[in-house]
Amino acid sequence: MTVDCFTIPLEPAQAELRVANSRFIADLAPCVSVEAARDFQKQIKARYPDANHHVPAFVLGHGNSVITHCSDDGEPSGTAGRPALAVLQGSGLGDAAVVVTRYFGGTKLGTGGLVKAYGDAVREVLKVVKKGVRHATITAQLQIPYLFYEPTQRAVSASAGEVLEVTFGAEVSLTVRVLEEAYASFAERIQTLTAGQFVPQILERRSDSVFPL
Repeated sequence: MTVDCFTIPLEPAQAELRVANSRFIADLAPCVSVEAARDFQKQIKARYPDANHHVPAFVLGHGNSVITHCSDDGEPSGTAGRPALAVLQGSGLGDAAVVVTRYFGGTKLGTGGLVKAYGDAVREVLKVVKKGVRHATITAQLQIPYLFYEPTQRAVSASAGEVLEVTFGAEVSLTVRVLEEAYASFAERIQTLTAGQFVPQILERRSDSVFPL
């Protein structure tokens, strides 16, 4: 199975740019649907009701399954939404929406100036947004004697996984999350380590687990 793995924003972020007295405020947020992206746009408009423009762009999905959208929101055609979307797409982020709010400062920037300003505003917010990677994962549980505890932790790390929970009793009970593509090798490591005495029990399969970067 091919693992659907791509970079996403973990939480909303904001950055501001001033160009010739105009304020460009870029707000970015994670969104997984067109409806969520449009709701985010409405939220930003409500936050800055007196602004001159609210330029939206979003990229939903990744790879061969992507939905994109942008609008100039009253700016000259091609000078706002397209450059904002181009920068967002170039960042490699998926499931991300951005709205660049402009307060006009009295000085016209011209076509080239607008393209640069909107693109730069998105670049600025991309510098500060916290990112994560979405992976298909398998969560499993295993109970092992104490002597296998540290080797099992190393096996989890070697499989690009993480230990979610540990309970110490007569034996050690671990709940671990491992990349789906690495699970077979992880299970094999555990069986080799314990001479086949202990086998991880799968609890859950997810296609949308997120690991912070």
